[in-house]
Amino acid sequence: MTPGECLFCGIACGMVPSAIVWRDDRVCAFLDARPVFKGHVLVVPRAHVPTLLELPDAETGPLFIAVRRVAAAVERGLGADGTFVALNNKVSQSVPHLHVHVVPRRRKDGLRGFFWPRVPYASDGERDEFAARIAAAMQETAGAAPAV
Repeated sequence: MTPGECLFCGIACGMVPSAIVWRDDRVCAFLDARPVFKGHVLVVPRAHVPTLLELPDAETGPLFIAVRRVAAAVERGLGADGTFVALNNKVSQSVPHLHVHVVPRRRKDGLRGFFWPRVPYASDGERDEFAARIAAAMQETAGAAPAV
């Protein structure tokens, strides 16, 4: 599938603008355009992979290492109490490209089961500020500049 045919492929290769928090040769992480809570990140393989079952074994480790690092960066960068990490596989998968949700959580934040509220950013500037905070925390974790 080409970047023009898949939204997440387009974001991962830089053709579609997005608030990127991390990108390397295998994985891209960016803010969800419709966040559950501000700072909600999607982590995707850069290669087009529709579902978890189609993810090559060799790519599983890099993807979930990035998910773990993003979860730590969301907590550190946003002062979150924790994170909710989730993956829809086919059902409720709004974009047919494997993506892992990393949602910042705070105690008593109102998240109940899978009936998620949606909290939009007030502006592109606010969205970009959340992305910058998470990206800075990713850089601290990696010990190197993010490949954005």
